[in-house]
Amino acid sequence: MASKTLPKGWRLLPLGDPEVCVEMHSGFACGQKDIIGGVPHLRMNNITANGQTDFTLVRRIPSGVAEKAAKWLEPGDVLFCNTNSTELVGKSCLFAGWKERCTFSNHLTRLRANPKRVMPGWLVLAIRQLWLSGYFATHCREFVGQSAFTQDRLRQVGVPLPPREEQQRIIAGVQALTSRLDEARRLHREACQEVDSICAAATAQHLDDRGKEWPRVELGEVLSLVQYGTSAKATATPKGLPVIRMGNIQQGRVLSANLKYLDLPPAEVAKYRMLKGDILINRTNSADLVGKSGLFDLDGEYLFASYLIRLRVEPRVADPAYVNYAINSGPGQAYLKSQGKDAIGQTNINTKQIRRMPLPLPSLDIQRRIVAHLDALREKSDRLRRLQAEADAELASFTPALLAKAFRGEL
Repeated sequence: MASKTLPKGWRLLPLGDPEVCVEMHSGFACGQKDIIGGVPHLRMNNITANGQTDFTLVRRIPSGVAEKAAKWLEPGDVLFCNTNSTELVGKSCLFAGWKERCTFSNHLTRLRANPKRVMPGWLVLAIRQLWLSGYFATHCREFVGQSAFTQDRLRQVGVPLPPREEQQRIIAGVQALTSRLDEARRLHREACQEVDSICAAATAQHLDDRGKEWPRVELGEVLSLVQYGTSAKATATPKGLPVIRMGNIQQGRVLSANLKYLDLPPAEVAKYRMLKGDILINRTNSADLVGKSGLFDLDGEYLFASYLIRLRVEPRVADPAYVNYAINSGPGQAYLKSQGKDAIGQTNINTKQIRRMPLPLPSLDIQRRIVAHLDALREKSDRLRRLQAEADAELASFTPALLAKAFRGEL
């Protein structure tokens, strides 16, 4: 911001000016982490995108290392992320204190405002306004895999400085408006969670409660094909056919995002080509994702990868969408997870275990009515999620616009 555009009574001073910051220090590196009884060592992940301190995952280092470094945080310090991916360089937060003394890593810089001239809340707003406007992404130095903004350059960054009374008024106004923004986001999340719970309850009613009234068969009895995917290595080069992988199985569907490709001989293509109505199951994944399935309903030709198992339902016996709902139901998931064999960080299931999964099997007519009801609920859930995504995009644009307005003196 050029000084001639500043509101009356404001000044533009560099961050390194003693009137703005009385201290500016980088943290320190420590290769030891997760030390039981150690000292909290805040890192990049402890700063959220909305300017808060996140203590969900706190690394702990030996107390002797922390005491020797003697770089402790105090309430009112501003933490600036000096090294990160390009878009996250400049991410900052106001440290309000914690239940323990904390120190900080060399990827962070501690700024301590001059208490006579600058309120800490104003300092973090000024830095966030620059970050959200793309200033640090534009001016940082890029390396392989990360970017950095040096302390020397940080000292030269200009900070608009109104009188303290004006700082306090603007901080209060921004906090009031962002509180309303956070409340709107919370309500959107709760609305989606409520619809998801309705969908889950409806699935449970049909497949858990009513399922007890129907004949039970093993899943293998309604399948005409059970098959592992191709082990050929896919590449990002768009040559050949796209390959469905584990990450494409989400919320009972097969999605076509972030695809890789395989160029296989015709016989291999014929063997692994997906057909509409096929079901894909994650056979190797983390414990919470193994056994999750998705119904394939995409247009065009696709193959599927080796960490997936393809099921093809005999349509004269069962509806593929019904079977997919049954696999993802509470009883279906409980069975598959109980069969999973733990490996190093992974859980595995095989085709024999899948074939033996108990399946409540009403008539085809009842299956199709259940699918129609659950599909209608899922469509409402999808519509709400789309609306939430649109609202989130609008809300995300609100904060930069709000701060830009505040720093023009228009708030």
